[in-house]
Parts: sequence; C-alpha cells; structure tokens
Amino acid sequence: MSFGDINRVNTNLQALSSQYSLNKINSRLADNQLKLSTGLRINKAEDDAAGFSIASKLSGRIAGLEQASRNVGDAKSMLDVAESGINSIMDIMVEMKSKATQGANGTLGATERGYIKDQIESLGAEIDSIVDSTTFQGTDLLKGTTDVSGTFGTNDNNVGTQVGDGLAHEGISLTFQVGEGSADTKTVELMDMSVDNLFESSGGGTLTLAGSAASDFNSFLDEIDNAINRVATNTNQMGIDQNSLSIRQENLSQQVTSNSAARSRIQDADFAKIQSESVKLQIMQQTATSALAQANTSPQAVLGFLGG
Repeated sequence: MSFGDINRVNTNLQALSSQYSLNKINSRLADNQLKLSTGLRINKAEDDAAGFSIASKLSGRIAGLEQASRNVGDAKSMLDVAESGINSIMDIMVEMKSKATQGANGTLGATERGYIKDQIESLGAEIDSIVDSTTFQGTDLLKGTTDVSGTFGTNDNNVGTQVGDGLAHEGISLTFQVGEGSADTKTVELMDMSVDNLFESSGGGTLTLAGSAASDFNSFLDEIDNAINRVATNTNQMGIDQNSLSIRQENLSQQVTSNSAARSRIQDADFAKIQSESVKLQIMQQTATSALAQANTSPQAVLGFLGG
C-alpha cells in the first residue's frame, strides 16, 4: 500500500496504512497467544479445515478406544468374579469325590456311610449357595435358565445340557464391547453350575444320593467325575477368553497411543516455532506502533505553510 502526500491532511494515508499493518500484526499475535495458551495449532476450523476434520475424527476414535479398554477391564473383572466362584465349586466337588470314594469302600458300615451321604448332600447345597452369590452388577454369572421343552442343545463348552432334573439347562452368554466399532464384540459363555445341572442325582435344587450302600457311592463317582470334567472344560474355555481379553486390552492401549500421536502431529502446537514467531511479531508490533505515531504527527508539518 502506497503512502500518501503528507501535504494532504483530510485523509492521512500514512496513518491508515500503518494502522492496517498494526491490526494484522495484532491479529497474528493474538492467534499465537491462543495457540500457546491451549497448546493447539488448530483451535477452530478456519485455522486448518482439513486438519481440524481429521483431528476431530481421531479424537472420536481415541475416545472409543479408551472406553473399549475400560470395557475390557470390566469384562476381566466380571470373569474374575466368575472364576472365583467356579474355583470354590471345583474345590467342593473335589471334596465330594473324596467322600464318595471313601463311601464306596467296603470297610465302612451303614451308619458311617449315612454320615458320608449327609456330608455329600450338604456339599451340594453349598454349591447352589455359591451359584446364588456369584454375581456382578446384578448379573448372575453361574446361574443359567431352564426350559421345560428341553430344546436347548449342547455345545463344546457344555453350556446347554440336560442332566438331573430332566430339564434343559442353558448357561449365560455375555457379550462385551471390546472395540470402537460395532463389530468389535467378544462373547463369553458360562455354564449353569447349579446342582440340578451338574448331577443326575439332583432335582429341585437338592442333591440326593440314591442310597447309602457302597454301590450307591460307586455309581455317584461317575457322576462327580462327569461334573468335574464339564466344569473343567468350561473353565478352560473361560481361561482362553480371559487371555484373549488381556491381549485385546494391550492392543487397545497401543492403538490409543498410535492415534494420539497422529492427532498430536496434526493438531498440537510447536511451542518453539510459535514462540519464535511471537517474538518477531512483538518487534513488528512495536515498529508498526511507532510508524503509526509518526504518521499521525506528519500532518502537523502543514502548519508551517500557515505561519505568518
């Protein structure tokens, strides 16, 4: 922008030019101060439209990944609770196996076997007590459902079975959101571990041995072995699922780090560069202010023409 003739007073073109330059410098300096205060190179879409759009998408993805990681942590906590209950049930079944093996021995009398029978049946009640108390956020983890039609099928995890009470027992299926996409889910199945589902000698929630003879205990040994095997199989699958969740959680952590780095390269401010530019702008601001002051005083030279 050219400077005007200082002999013209009505329009001070020098002052206008200096003011325009000073306003531009002040605007740039204010933008730099905003970037330094927020730590962001892009604070609004007009700073970098494409960069702002990409950074916003990355922010959304990072938020989803971080929540997914928390979801996986909650899922692992839920399965830890289930595992604790299963381990307690397994301990009880091991004790039942020991008692049944003792009762099958011919050295015992009817009275002693009666005591052992009572102990085993009492342990069965303890299993259902553990099943009832193994919950997470109001969800029963080891208590399935029954169907009088008996339509539930079996699967590799022994989740759906038909045992003691003649009803089909369906375990629970837990679906966890383990990623930021709609398809990123993980399903874990837990079998019904009530005594009705574990033992043929059970019905209506009560474990009842056929009798207290040695042959009755001998027959029960097959039941307890079958129950232990089924629980062990389901526990093995749950362990595989837990390991899968741990791997997923580590992967999510890496994805959060990678996406955060990508967003940082696009959106974050380079403090050294901005501070250096700010120092330059401050010097230019002082120069422009001085130039404006001089431009404002220049028209006073016209007074010399009016002197007498």
